[in-house]
Amino acid sequence: MSLERRILLPAALWALLLLAVLAWADWPRLAPPGLLAVGLALWLALLALALRRQVRRPLAELVRGCEAPAAAGDDFARLAAGLGALHERLEAQQAELARLGERCAQAERACRLSEERFALALRGAGDGLWERDLDNGRLLLSARWKSMLGYAEEEFPDRLEVWRGHVHPQDLPAVEIALDSHLQGALPRYECQYRVRHRDGRYRWLLSRGCALRHANGRAYRMVGLDTDVSPIKRVEHILEEVVEGTAGTYGEDFFQRLVQHFAGALEVSCAFITECADQPPTRVRTLAFWSDDRFLDNLEYDLPGTPCEAVIRDGLTCFHPAALARKFPVEEGFQSYIGIPIFGRDGGVLGHLAFLDRRPMDGGMLVDAVFRLFAARAAAELERKAMAGALAQRFG
Repeated sequence: MSLERRILLPAALWALLLLAVLAWADWPRLAPPGLLAVGLALWLALLALALRRQVRRPLAELVRGCEAPAAAGDDFARLAAGLGALHERLEAQQAELARLGERCAQAERACRLSEERFALALRGAGDGLWERDLDNGRLLLSARWKSMLGYAEEEFPDRLEVWRGHVHPQDLPAVEIALDSHLQGALPRYECQYRVRHRDGRYRWLLSRGCALRHANGRAYRMVGLDTDVSPIKRVEHILEEVVEGTAGTYGEDFFQRLVQHFAGALEVSCAFITECADQPPTRVRTLAFWSDDRFLDNLEYDLPGTPCEAVIRDGLTCFHPAALARKFPVEEGFQSYIGIPIFGRDGGVLGHLAFLDRRPMDGGMLVDAVFRLFAARAAAELERKAMAGALAQRFG
């Protein structure tokens, strides 16, 4: 509403009201002059009151409105100061976050380098990593662990029952006892040697070591360990124990038979035999003992050409054919692998050889040269003693 309407309209209304009263009462004729003055004064007072209400109050409000920006300016200044302080704190926090981010990045790089070194160390050591979650019975086997048994990563399920099914039945109780003893706190660490079945059906010896992670109350919730293939070492130990015990105190033909029998059992091969050269230079050999499929066979004499034994006798070399033997030597149909070890006399000449055949492929761990040479030397002594006995028999017989 405009100022004129807010002031003049009420005053006009009051004036009209007063004129109406005077006209009704015939005021100029009846009212004395004093009473007229009183009415005019009353009208003026009412007009002043209207002016006060309609003009002074809005003016006061206007003044207060003009004074408000000054007060608001102070508030704005305080607000601006507060915002500046917040901005400074924000910048400081952003700088601190940047420093923390850099430290996290450095820690991540260090962790990655540590993991890479650990992976390289594991790869170089040839150990297989495993992990067991004891709360839910979950088992995790590394790709290296599975490859030790001849499996690709996806071919060997990460399940405890599958692992147990590959452990040798005679070794499983000892493994479980060692695990439980460590988990119960009776042993500071877990360590056990056991046999586990390879994909080719043979058993490998593993040295298993691990340690449990525990809650504050001592209860184990996780276990991590490494398994090492110690088959070559165990194979040497086993062969030495088996063959030494089997041939102790034996001589001559009895020694040759015990030698091939216990060698075949220690190596877990289908066939083992020992020969002597039938002529010189050697083109034929004759067997002195022949063990095949858990029984002795009659001795025989055969030509060397076309057989894997030829290179052993002719060149005096240990020959190893880990697989596909029959493709190279059709005469050996039915066999997959072969090892031949020459037997040398004191003069360095080849007296015969020790040979092993199997219907399954062999791995490189089967080639334990030191053990083979040891028993080949003993066989050489028996062959030379046999030759000397034969020569003496002819001379004095």
